[in-house]
Amino acid sequence: MPERIGFIGLGVMGKPMARNLIAAGYDVTAYSRTRASIDEVDGATPADGPREVAAASDVVITMLPDSPQVGEVVTELLPGAAEGSLLVDMSTISPVVTRELAARAAERGVGYVDAPVSGGDVGAREATLSIMAGGSEEDFARAKPIFDALGKTITHVGPVGAGQVVKACNQVVVALTIEAVSEALVLGSKAGVDPATIVRVLSGGLAANRVMDMRGHNFLEHDFDPGFRIDLHHKDINIALATAREYGVAVPATAAVGEMLQALRTRGQGDRDHSAILTLIEDLAQHTIGTRAAATA
Repeated sequence: MPERIGFIGLGVMGKPMARNLIAAGYDVTAYSRTRASIDEVDGATPADGPREVAAASDVVITMLPDSPQVGEVVTELLPGAAEGSLLVDMSTISPVVTRELAARAAERGVGYVDAPVSGGDVGAREATLSIMAGGSEEDFARAKPIFDALGKTITHVGPVGAGQVVKACNQVVVALTIEAVSEALVLGSKAGVDPATIVRVLSGGLAANRVMDMRGHNFLEHDFDPGFRIDLHHKDINIALATAREYGVAVPATAAVGEMLQALRTRGQGDRDHSAILTLIEDLAQHTIGTRAAATA
């Protein structure tokens, strides 16, 4: 019999993930701060709070914005969690906080897996997420059938906290790639080359990357509806920077892109998709891609 799933956090990512679990045959009890979000997940049983979710579930999944929210929810749900149940946090939060929460769960006989994801809203809707999981072999094996309903690339990366470390690494690469693609498009466009042609050519060579595959239309059409919000990516970069400081690793390019994300937030664009880094590069060049510009010799 499939495990009973609790799902807490029905935002851009959580809502389609909960739907995919229901489609896979799981009984899902859901909670979100906004009741309308629960009502939009057909087949989910609504709960009044995290403790009620835990009491009704064998495995509770959290998909929340940041460490404080996860900490608050875990504090609320643990008194309702049965010994032998499992908590799977699929948010992107601090590895340090993750280990602290796992220790608190262990005191109550509750297992813990940190399993942040990559793939964005598209991956969440299509159940093609990349899932990087930290936890014991036993807890990972228990969570694996659930992950199979949510993603395609599922990897046990180490003990509790390792998932968040790998996710920090992922977010560094994604942020720097978005910035690099933005520079390339602005450079090529201002020099007189069609941006769509640049994307097509780069996609066929060594510069090919998933950012262009999944966000190419965002760049070319200036469609910055999230997606993945600048505010959240800025938070993730801060996690990466803090982790780098903890281990004595210099990450200068990451720090620079973090400042770019902060600049966009200061301009009131924190709720836009992270591909809007393009607009900052355009402003620096005084050029919007796709506008007519004469090539210079």
